[in-house]
Amino acid sequence: MNTQSLTSSLLQQLQQGPALQQVSQTLGVDSNQASQAIQSALPLLLGALGNNASNPQGAQSLLNALQRDHLGTSPTAASGAGGFDLGGLLGAVLGGAGGQATNGAGILGHVFGSQSPQAAQLLGQKTGLDSSRSGQLLALLAPIVMSFLAQKFAQQGNAGQLSQALGQEAQSSGMAGGGLGALLDQDGDGQFGLGDVLKIGGGLLGKRP
Repeated sequence: MNTQSLTSSLLQQLQQGPALQQVSQTLGVDSNQASQAIQSALPLLLGALGNNASNPQGAQSLLNALQRDHLGTSPTAASGAGGFDLGGLLGAVLGGAGGQATNGAGILGHVFGSQSPQAAQLLGQKTGLDSSRSGQLLALLAPIVMSFLAQKFAQQGNAGQLSQALGQEAQSSGMAGGGLGALLDQDGDGQFGLGDVLKIGGGLLGKRP
């Protein structure tokens, strides 16, 4: 399974009528602008996760987080149905239900660390949204992306497959370099490596206290 198909699959679901309408109403923008913003936000999130999972330690820790917090927490999984219940998950995120699994701001803090405002600013530059709306969109999409990845990878428990798929996303989307690359280079050495992973993802990529 390639990551472009993952992105396309999730994007297709998010751009369907009900889901897109919910996002556009939440952001206070029209559906066209919401659709374009989602197209930019998904590669940003998946690219950052791909960088976080670019080494075996990071990939295994991300998989552990998916299994711990996001596998079996979606309305679909709880009801015993198959598939990915985007509508139910969106409702839980917007309604503040679901605890840590739907805490978008918390997930962003684990993925981007102290750079979450810069990530929102970067997305705003690409979409024309102000930083407040772009940050709101990232917080809305983060639990959806994590639940989606959990449905795809957490049951098999294959960290290598997760790392490979997300790594392809980071490369194919251009998220490994440019604005995001600079954003994720926490130690300033011009490269994204294990030191950056540990600085960015201390919560997500480490053991919970």
